[in-house]
Amino acid sequence: MDEADAADLTAEQHLKRALARRHATLPAIGQCYSCAEPVEGSLRFCDRDCLDDYERVEKARRMNGRME
Repeated sequence: MDEADAADLTAEQHLKRALARRHATLPAIGQCYSCAEPVEGSLRFCDRDCLDDYERVEKARRMNGRME
């Protein structure tokens, strides 16, 4: 493994931890809350795009008074 591979691995690990912590109040259900793709462990989202999509939709629901 060269330095670039090690850096990629480290960045991926940091992203996974951040995605898991960001919505710790959501129970881990084994799939992404945005697209329903399988996710491992305590993750709630499969990637940053799905996290951003979920937050955008939730913000719109709150602004429209829909907390369902």
